[in-house]
Parts: sequence; C-alpha cells; structure tokens
Amino acid sequence: MSPDHLAPVKTAKQPVRFRAVGFNPRANPLAAWGSFVVLIILWQIGCSTGFISELAMPSPVAVAKSLWQLIVSGDLWVHLAASGQRLAVGWVLGTVAGLAVGFLVGMFSWARSPGVALVSALFPIPKIALLPLFIIWFGIGEPSKFATIGFGVFFPTVINTFGAVDNVARNLIRMGQSFDMSTWSIVRKIILPGALPTILSGFRISSSIAIILLVAAEMIGAQYGIGALILSAGSLYQTDQLIAGVVVLSVFGLAISWLLGRLDKWLLGWR
Repeated sequence: MSPDHLAPVKTAKQPVRFRAVGFNPRANPLAAWGSFVVLIILWQIGCSTGFISELAMPSPVAVAKSLWQLIVSGDLWVHLAASGQRLAVGWVLGTVAGLAVGFLVGMFSWARSPGVALVSALFPIPKIALLPLFIIWFGIGEPSKFATIGFGVFFPTVINTFGAVDNVARNLIRMGQSFDMSTWSIVRKIILPGALPTILSGFRISSSIAIILLVAAEMIGAQYGIGALILSAGSLYQTDQLIAGVVVLSVFGLAISWLLGRLDKWLLGWR
C-alpha cells in the first residue's frame, strides 16, 4: 500500500452557517390578513357554485348585508355594549381573585395543599352548569352573569399563576434573601417579573373562556347581548344574522387579543 494512500484526505473548507440567533418568531400581518381573505374567497366561491347550501351557510355577501343592517339600525351597538360590560366585569373579577389566590398558593406552604385540592376538585365542573344555581343566588339579572364568567376565569388564572410562580428560578429568590431583601421587594423585583410572561399568556386563555361563558350565559337569560342575538336568529332560522353574530364574536376576540398583545409589549418591554 502506497504512502499516499495512507495520507489524510484533504477536503474543502465549508463555512459554518451562523445559527446563534435564538428562537425569535416574528408576526407577519400580511400573512395573517391574507389567510382571512383566502378563506372568505373560498367560502364565497362555494356558495356561488352551490357546493355550500345558502340555507345552511349563507354567503359572505349575505352575512355582510345582515351585519350592515344591524349596524345601521343600531341594534349591534346595543348588543355589543351589553356583552362588553358583562365580559369586562366578569373577567376582571375572576382575574383579580385568581391572581391573589394563585400567588398565595405559589408562595406559601399553608395555602398550597388546600388551594391545589380545592382548585383540582372544582375546576373540572362545567361552569355553565352552575348558572341556574347562580340565578337562584343572585337573580336573573347581571350579577348571575358576572358570577358565571368570573367563576370560569378564576380557576385557570389560579392554576396559571401558581405555576408561573413555581417556575421562577429559586436561586434568584435565595440570592435576594441573602442580601436581606424584604419579602415585598423579592415579590416585586424577582417573583413578579419572572412570573409575568406566563401570567400574561394565561390571560389569552382566560379571555377566550370568558367569551364562551358570556355567550352561554346570554343565551340562557338575557334580552340583549351577542349570545341573545345569536339565539334569537337561530330560533327564527335567520342564518345570515346568526353568522353575522358569530363574525362579531370573532372580531371581538381579535380585538381582545390585540389589546392583550399591546399589554404584553408594554409590561415586558424589558425583555
């Protein structure tokens, strides 16, 4: 065997691609709105060709006309005002209570076991099933709807909050204690900033749950509200108005998601 055969094979140097940029996905508004446009176009084509029955699913043009009639008549604003008030009050009540309990469960041993046990026992209960009980307790008016929404938001907020507190690095807390920081300073400067990203992510889930419970509560006992509008349209087989109500709910959810996104950037700008 020749010495040349034993010599190491020289290969051309390949540049290594730079990949140390982290996972930093960016939003693409054009792609987001484009997906809606494509969906609406396909929906309209299906209705125009007869592939989709107009009785079962009215075309986007028919839905737009129905939505415009609701806007011009002023009925939409009445329903939106009623739903917005119920959603805001119920979500705030459930969120504030859930944050308080979640921090207690996440930080103190005396609250951990009973808090986790009660939340685990009550969370799986369908909250809308408790609406008749809330009506007996608080009446058919607004308080029963506030209670339904707040009760539904409370439990996921508690679970999300104490999970976020648990995920804060314990060595940072011990470091603060070693520097003789007060408990309030540790909470404000270490625990809260560390838990805040997870808490804000949980707000998106709890707001979706709040919208679902809002519609269900309004369908059972409300004269005004998006849920009452959808129920009335369904009872009269006005599918164009029914889908218009669903579209309003979708826009409602997008608006809340946008507001939470602004809140996220405002509170987490330090990242």
